[in-house]
Amino acid sequence: MDLAVVLIALAVPVILLIWFVTMRNGLVRLNVRVDEAWSDITVQLKRRADLIPNLIETVKGYAKHEAGVFENVTKARAATITGTALANPAEAAKAEGQFQSAMKSLFAVAEAYPLLQASQNFLGLQSELSDTEDKIMASRRFYNGGVRELNTKIKVWPNSFFAKSLGFSERAFFEVADLAAIAEAPEVKF
Repeated sequence: MDLAVVLIALAVPVILLIWFVTMRNGLVRLNVRVDEAWSDITVQLKRRADLIPNLIETVKGYAKHEAGVFENVTKARAATITGTALANPAEAAKAEGQFQSAMKSLFAVAEAYPLLQASQNFLGLQSELSDTEDKIMASRRFYNGGVRELNTKIKVWPNSFFAKSLGFSERAFFEVADLAAIAEAPEVKF
């Protein structure tokens, strides 16, 4: 009987240690996955921001009197790649809504110029922009999926007792505040 008690006394701490290490490693993996997913989003936002000046310059050649639209798109573009927008999902979501509204205005201007609609440069830029928008959506879904997994693992019992003391905290989803602004990607048909 003494041997059984000694074995149980040794087994319980070993089992608890294994559980604790497994729980912590799982949280670390999820945290890294969420960081990677956020990085993917910022890469795509940067790619889109790099395309916008080319698109604006192409449209400017045809619509010189639409300066207000170009200024709004430029400001919205800058907001999507500032430090706060790239570091914080809530700020990124706000900037994303403003950007989508500005892009709708730019495409509305472009629709008024038939020669612009036929420009291969403009069509190519629009195609790249559409592709980038698709990649941003995919990156957002991947990020939000990782956040869901991490937040769930942090909240479940008994992890909830240890996760915060180990430095793990819930992450914010990348949710756009103005859903109407992003309900549709900017139209690319002409």
